[in-house]
Amino acid sequence: MVKFVTFEKQDGSIRAGWLLDEDYVVDMHEATGGLLPSNLIKFLENSEAYLEKIAFLSFTKDQKGVYPLSELWLKAPLPVPRSFRDFYAFEQHVKTARENRGLEMIPEWYEIPVFYFSNHLAIKGPGEEIIKPKDCNWLDYELEMACIIGKEGRNISAEKADEHIFGYCILNDWSARDLQRKEMKVGLGPAKGKDFATSIGPWIVTKDELEPLKRGKGFDLSMKAKVNGRLLSEGNMKDINYSFAEMIERASAGVTLYPGEIIGSGTVGTGCILELGHQVHRWLCEGDQVELEIDILGVLQNKIIAEER
Repeated sequence: MVKFVTFEKQDGSIRAGWLLDEDYVVDMHEATGGLLPSNLIKFLENSEAYLEKIAFLSFTKDQKGVYPLSELWLKAPLPVPRSFRDFYAFEQHVKTARENRGLEMIPEWYEIPVFYFSNHLAIKGPGEEIIKPKDCNWLDYELEMACIIGKEGRNISAEKADEHIFGYCILNDWSARDLQRKEMKVGLGPAKGKDFATSIGPWIVTKDELEPLKRGKGFDLSMKAKVNGRLLSEGNMKDINYSFAEMIERASAGVTLYPGEIIGSGTVGTGCILELGHQVHRWLCEGDQVELEIDILGVLQNKIIAEER
């Protein structure tokens, strides 16, 4: 399994590479003498050729360009992705969240996978603090999975879509529910309810690793969310109603997708406070620790802090 990461070294430089035996990280640019690029966006632009090169490389913890993970700081694996589209692909989440607001299910949801664009310049990584928007009183997490585009394409069919996927990671689509609710009444959005932060990480797992776990339109991957150590959300990615292949088909219709774009799955059933309801947990506050976990994809943890006034 190859787990790709982006990290900050002790000299302040930002580099990319992969985990070696969980406790070490290979700086792929330094360790290969410049054969591989220093960041994942450049790597993704030629990922098929680079992955072939990696298959013939072997490293040990004593080699140049290999560092103990304890001496590095993991960043978002794609700190500045080319774009971020988030879909709405789990029926349980959509249905329950709407019921909690006194709304019926939308028939059109069953006809097409829908998405919105969020702020690709506000991506956060593991351990990074999330600033609670000053006008937000209803802050929420959202437990999701994301796929990373690794091959350019336009009008991609669902049957061919897997060829364009590089890998997968955990995604937390932070939501200011009160801001979101107000703007959505106007008929546009979500925008300000979402654009302050999205967390991804801690690494990107290449698609081949998940192939044996394919079930239906998703993967047999347990998904969990905890707040301050308390388990709130628990679901499985296999329950998704639209596959990533179908999302890619929709996203690429009349549009070119490029390496380094992110596509989110939408929230798994029970995967946010809006869906669970206030009787289960209050909205998030300063000091809260939110931890998302997905089998194989790891654990993504962030702390909420207040915006300086």
